[in-house]
Amino acid sequence: MSISETYMKRCLELAKKGLPSAMPNPSVGAVLVYNDQIIGEGFTSPFGGSHGEVNCINSVKKKDLISKSTLYVSLEPCSHTGKTPPCADLIVKNNIPKVVIGCVDTFSEVAGKGIERLIENGIEVEVGVLETECRELNKRFFTFHEKNRPYIVLKWAQTKDGFIAPAKKSHTKDRWISGSQTSQFTHGMRAKEMAILVGKKTVLMDNPSLTTRHFPGENPVRIVIDKNLESWNSNGPFSIYEKDADTFVINNLLNFKKNNVEGIKLNYSIPILPQLMNVLVEKNIQSLIVEGGTQTLQSFIDTGLWDEAIVISSLKEFGEGVKAPKFNVPEFNSFQIEKDEIRIYKNPDS
Repeated sequence: MSISETYMKRCLELAKKGLPSAMPNPSVGAVLVYNDQIIGEGFTSPFGGSHGEVNCINSVKKKDLISKSTLYVSLEPCSHTGKTPPCADLIVKNNIPKVVIGCVDTFSEVAGKGIERLIENGIEVEVGVLETECRELNKRFFTFHEKNRPYIVLKWAQTKDGFIAPAKKSHTKDRWISGSQTSQFTHGMRAKEMAILVGKKTVLMDNPSLTTRHFPGENPVRIVIDKNLESWNSNGPFSIYEKDADTFVINNLLNFKKNNVEGIKLNYSIPILPQLMNVLVEKNIQSLIVEGGTQTLQSFIDTGLWDEAIVISSLKEFGEGVKAPKFNVPEFNSFQIEKDEIRIYKNPDS
């Protein structure tokens, strides 16, 4: 591993600390190095706060060394004014002679302009150090800006005999598939994403809250696809409409807003998933986890609207019930939590 890769690896370690609180901003790790010694470090503050470069420069105790140091940063420094001033200008102002960058920021407001500004001001720039790893860290951000949709994670639990839910007659007493530690893992997954989606049947049958109650972290925005507003107009009450988080009801009847619940009318005579993607982009939601049921999950699979799938397989058997979704994709990775096997899949066409 080269010196540049060593310091970029540290940038990635720092950047991970900024997620998910930095979203919808990318999380950036920055390291300032003088004479092969790290003199400053930083990562992106929660959304609306300082960027990684700012926190790195501010952390330096001996300010006179900044103009003699090399800045390593996992993502191209921004060149536009958003909630904070441009980081490229801050680097120029501090007379930093060299900047090593992990990957280019493809957001249209930046997209190479930060690098141009540095070069125009006589700063030596190196780009593409651990580029794949740097893009992977902010895959939600890049997917959102490059594909005009959120990064989509499918998740479901299935029994050894391939069912996602038991037969209706035994649903209430026998619907849990995975163990308690796996439940903590899945709630941790929710804490990483900006929104979580289920279909109407999941709400009516399971009454999920779709929160991170078993894991520290913010609750994602909840989305339910409910054409005729059956769950909203039901006697309920259903947990997804409680005030733990905002909830969007994707329906065919009307737009409305009541407390934390927003009804969003789409045209169900044409495919709704592309329409839903447009809604989520408008609301700046960069990542989505889809948790069920089978029909909803299958619709994402069949339209190719997914990036990653997490399938939890237990030793439990139902014998009959609702079959799990189907797709033909090679397994990317797997690991064990108690007796549950967690299989990870990547969409090869994503």
